[in-house]
Amino acid sequence: MEKPLRTGRTTGTCAAAAAMAGIRFLLTGERPGAVDAPLPPGGFLAVPIDRIDPEGDEVRVTVIKDGGDDPDVTHGHEIQAVVRLDRDGPTPPAVTVDGGQGVGRATLPGLPVNVGEAAINPDPRRQIEEAARLAATGLESGRILVTIEVPEGEAIAQKTMNPRLGIVGGISILGTHGIVKPYSHASWMATIEEGLSVARAQRLDLAVMTTGRRSERLYQETRPDTPETALIQAADFFEFSMRAAADHGFRRVAWSVFFGKLVKQAQGLPYTHARTYPVDFGLLAERCLEAGCDPASETTIRTANTARQVLDLLKDDPARPALVALLASRAKGAAEAFSDGRISVEYLVFDFDGERLF
Repeated sequence: MEKPLRTGRTTGTCAAAAAMAGIRFLLTGERPGAVDAPLPPGGFLAVPIDRIDPEGDEVRVTVIKDGGDDPDVTHGHEIQAVVRLDRDGPTPPAVTVDGGQGVGRATLPGLPVNVGEAAINPDPRRQIEEAARLAATGLESGRILVTIEVPEGEAIAQKTMNPRLGIVGGISILGTHGIVKPYSHASWMATIEEGLSVARAQRLDLAVMTTGRRSERLYQETRPDTPETALIQAADFFEFSMRAAADHGFRRVAWSVFFGKLVKQAQGLPYTHARTYPVDFGLLAERCLEAGCDPASETTIRTANTARQVLDLLKDDPARPALVALLASRAKGAAEAFSDGRISVEYLVFDFDGERLF
């Protein structure tokens, strides 16, 4: 029996737990080994505390990010809260949350936080504030100052989309549910949404959807005047990206894809990952015949293993350009249908060696 995948905790939950432990230490001197951090949808999650380090009238608490079995760039890194209490203040106590070292700051409009603010998204910000108030039960008045830091955050951010989104100096503190579900699509879809929002805030009217870094680079080489903020790594999220682009007010979208993804998009698949939605080689064989490809290839195409195999098989077939054009037309129709007809779509298609096919 296959072992179930292990869930993890978001950066927001780590930060909230660190803040709780810091406040409890400052109020009582307690050094908890774990705390029950509140989750944005409700409920609590037990989070281990790694270190509690007093620093004058402040305390720095460290929690180790555990992404579970999710391939998360922040997994294993330190998420810290530096906490200070000022007993002179309003009743009930006021909570201030900010970002320090390794937490990015917004420099472009269109993000969930305002320009100049720390990249602590609204849900985890509320989560940290709630955690602070829970830990400060019994404190009648004052100010609770929480600064979230990630010592390796600036280096980690280079592996994310943050620099392109105008988030500089570190990572974002994220998490709408507080728990990381392995291989969840939520974080990638949120990145697509943020990219589209930033692009619209820059008054761009064209969103360029790519399936990864290589197809993005090839598009940039083909059309070097494209603003970087127009480029959205949509991966396999075909339907979602089109609906999101339409909802953000785009009227034009360009897709930069390799032949394999084109075949799947031409099938009208909403999500194009190989494990979930394979190529329909029978349908591809019909498209080949429709485009005028050699009928002698039909059986081989129907029994092929990969789209690349089919493309190589048709290398010398004079109808291969017509096939690519036909598939691009079908994919364009599917993309525009996913946007409910609100967007006009164009395609750049490359072979697996990076040569432009269409």
